[in-house]
Amino acid sequence: METLDRYLAQLAAPEPTPGGGSAATVVAATGAALIGMVARICAANPKYAEQRELAERIAASTDALRKELVTARERDEAAFSRVVSAQTLPKGSEAEVAARRRTMDAALAGAAAEPLRAAALARDVLHFAAQLLAIPNKHLASDVGCAAEFGYAALAACAYNVRVNHKFMRDTEAIAPQAKLLARYEEEGASLLATVRRSVNEALMR
Repeated sequence: METLDRYLAQLAAPEPTPGGGSAATVVAATGAALIGMVARICAANPKYAEQRELAERIAASTDALRKELVTARERDEAAFSRVVSAQTLPKGSEAEVAARRRTMDAALAGAAAEPLRAAALARDVLHFAAQLLAIPNKHLASDVGCAAEFGYAALAACAYNVRVNHKFMRDTEAIAPQAKLLARYEEEGASLLATVRRSVNEALMR
């Protein structure tokens, strides 16, 4: 199994993959893991017996979400690797240029679709962080806040990676719906983050 240290070493290496899109999924997965931790601690505490079912549901959901984000990391790396491979194709003749362009267009479309999918998962991290607010455990408020910040940071990072691929795509019909969906995720994420920040800051006031 790959260690965190090995992954970070790969991220720091002078290679195009893994890159920002991959790192974004790791950040989001960290947020999901934190939510699972908070939910399980609350579920085991008799003080929050009334919220036990909610806590257990959140823990199970974020376990599944974390696994999805691990898969999203692999998919993002594979998609960007296809872009890198397309860049190496020959372009000496008109036929080669046309073939290279077709391959590049397909690779870019995939490289935009994967971080868009990951953006939705990062938005879900924020969704579950907001759900945790129904469990008034002030001792873990900072962890909920951290999870939400990680989710939003990952969402913002995914958005950068969607848009950098849009910049080089030629299929405007493919770009438009992706851009619209991304804007929706960003709007929802910002609203959820504001809600969590407000609640966490209130809980942390002396």
